[in-house]
Amino acid sequence: MSATAAIRSEEPIVQGDFPFTQRDFRRIASILREESGIHLAEAKVALVYSRLAKRLRKTGIASFAEYCDIIESRDGAEERMAMLAALTTNVTRFFREPHHFDHLRERTLPPLIAAARTGKRVRLWSSACSTGEEPYSIALTLLSMMPDAAQYDVRLLATDIDPNVVTTAKAGVYSSSAIEPIPAAMRDRWLSRSGDKWRVNDEVRALIAFNTLNLIGDWPMRGRFDIIFCRNVVIYFESETQDLIWTRFRNILSPEGRVYIGHSERIDDNAFVSDGLTIYRLNGARA
Repeated sequence: MSATAAIRSEEPIVQGDFPFTQRDFRRIASILREESGIHLAEAKVALVYSRLAKRLRKTGIASFAEYCDIIESRDGAEERMAMLAALTTNVTRFFREPHHFDHLRERTLPPLIAAARTGKRVRLWSSACSTGEEPYSIALTLLSMMPDAAQYDVRLLATDIDPNVVTTAKAGVYSSSAIEPIPAAMRDRWLSRSGDKWRVNDEVRALIAFNTLNLIGDWPMRGRFDIIFCRNVVIYFESETQDLIWTRFRNILSPEGRVYIGHSERIDDNAFVSDGLTIYRLNGARA
């Protein structure tokens, strides 16, 4: 780096309460990519400052340079996780992208339910579950077709990199406005109201195991999945990381399984073919 470039890298790039330089941004972007696979574009400078300035105020840290030293240190694991939680996006809602749930109900679930009733194992995975709306939407769709699903070998794994949202998902408590997309019949059968809050019933929660999991880290699961939801996640990854995720999904997807992804995402892997709008199956699997 030239002397001029070095000087520029130490100049503030955001006007605010804390010094925030290009070097600070690059250090944070590097750590985030290493920890989660998420790529921070230069256009995200203001967003990074806004979200992490709150962490500096809360922790009493005086500058972003000091903050970077902490999250890069051996003792900084807790704050690294707090940084990751602050910078990841958790936009979600019940029955988001409704065509996916129509496809589940009409195409994917009927043969799986038939198989489950003969004693076969059925596994579903919400791989970026956020605050729980997605896995509960999947479970509600399943239960609307198979109310006794918990009596069979049918289970849904729900994971997210952020332990804070996993805790919220486990609780299964939502505001009246949050549950508006849930059809009334499902809501009245599978949720209970307490004041202005609604809680997902134990019968639904019994189907789901919530855990923290990093998609670019180790996956402890050993069996195959019949359904994988990974929506609006890999859009934040660079192409190399996306390819890695698709390969790993391919290796754990059952032969007739389906992968559901976000509306802005595509699987660019010849092992997969389209089975609908942002829905994929393995090449050679039955349509």
